[in-house]
Amino acid sequence: MEHITLLIGIVIVTALVFDFTNGFHDTANAMATTISTGALRPKTAVAMSAGLNLVGAFLSVEVAKTISGGIIDESAGIRPEVIFAGLVGAIVWNLLTWLAGLPSSSSHALFGGLIGATLVSVGTNGVHGDAVVMKVLIPAVAAPIVAGLAAMAATRLTYRLTRNRNEGDTAKGYRAGQIASAALVSLAHGTNDAQKTMGVITLALITGGVVAPHADPPLWVIASAGLAIALGTYLGGWRIIRTMGKGITDIQPPQGFAAQTGAAATILASSHLGFALSTTQVCSGAVMGSGLGRKGGVVRWSTAGRMVLAWGLTLPAAGAVAAAAAFLAGQGNWGVAAVAVLALGICGAIWAASRRKPIDHTNVNEGPAAEPAGVVTTALRTVSPPPAGQPAPVADAPVADAAPAEAPETAEIPARATGADTSTTPAPRPKAATVSR
Repeated sequence: MEHITLLIGIVIVTALVFDFTNGFHDTANAMATTISTGALRPKTAVAMSAGLNLVGAFLSVEVAKTISGGIIDESAGIRPEVIFAGLVGAIVWNLLTWLAGLPSSSSHALFGGLIGATLVSVGTNGVHGDAVVMKVLIPAVAAPIVAGLAAMAATRLTYRLTRNRNEGDTAKGYRAGQIASAALVSLAHGTNDAQKTMGVITLALITGGVVAPHADPPLWVIASAGLAIALGTYLGGWRIIRTMGKGITDIQPPQGFAAQTGAAATILASSHLGFALSTTQVCSGAVMGSGLGRKGGVVRWSTAGRMVLAWGLTLPAAGAVAAAAAFLAGQGNWGVAAVAVLALGICGAIWAASRRKPIDHTNVNEGPAAEPAGVVTTALRTVSPPPAGQPAPVADAPVADAAPAEAPETAEIPARATGADTSTTPAPRPKAATVSR
């Protein structure tokens, strides 16, 4: 600790700030469906998630090794200011997507920031391209698909097993299952995302000569990273929780249980293998899969499309911001100071913009505005109508313009009220009264 310079200290503090933003940015991954179905109160849910994130940070260091020695070559002349610039790019992108309520990947923001800053400062020889492809890009494409298919299959199986049971009787059990599965996702999130910050801090310590190359993160690094992500999780990223819980599909307790269980299994398996997976993409894919798995359920594809667009932009956008920051930071101490001032100004402006329409635990479950049904939604409704006795969803249906009709001479009974044909049926005329003599 006595060999840590001022610049390395700045990098460590910035890394913990990123870890904090990662916490409130990704709280939705574990708790969005639990909050939206009412299984837990919002504040209780984020408090439980924060504690389990902290516990998960101590369970493994495989992902941290991937960050500190897998993606970036620490022997290629990486300096602490390069890592600082990469963290700035990741933080700015995290806050921008949080403001928009988009569950983008904090992991990919960090990867993009480190890669962009390294390319500007060192060149292509500072990045392990094969590791980027095998441990970042391929999992980024495969993970949400795998989690989505698993959640869809689990949702269909769940509804099939309980098709003859009363929905009110099973809902209580599924809510309890959601609490358990949400706890598992929170634990998995700590084993994966908290380690990314550990890896960055360890990389900064290696470049500064404080610890040996390929060393495991010191205990104080593990503890500080766990505490930072837990604190961010407790504050809750309510904007993204609303998008995940209400914006993609209308989640029911069986769907929430299936989505969280599939996501947790995927994240824990990736952490064991050392894949620095995006928990955001995994959980978002699982939520979409659960929406497709319920008969009559509809995914809001416009929201899903914005999310996928944000996923695709995360690596290059964070990399571009980090590259500009690395170029400026490379000019000397004044450049590092300028990057810090600019980053604080941008973050402050984003925070001020978020206060115009605040979202917190009191209004997080207010659903999004209805959107017109698209081609995909219409086709899915045709193939998978809602179960018998359940009204069809009308929130996404387009409103047709109808011309006012003239009032008919005879009263008409709508066919919908009688279950008859779609045409209207004239009401029978009353018989004339007969007078007995």
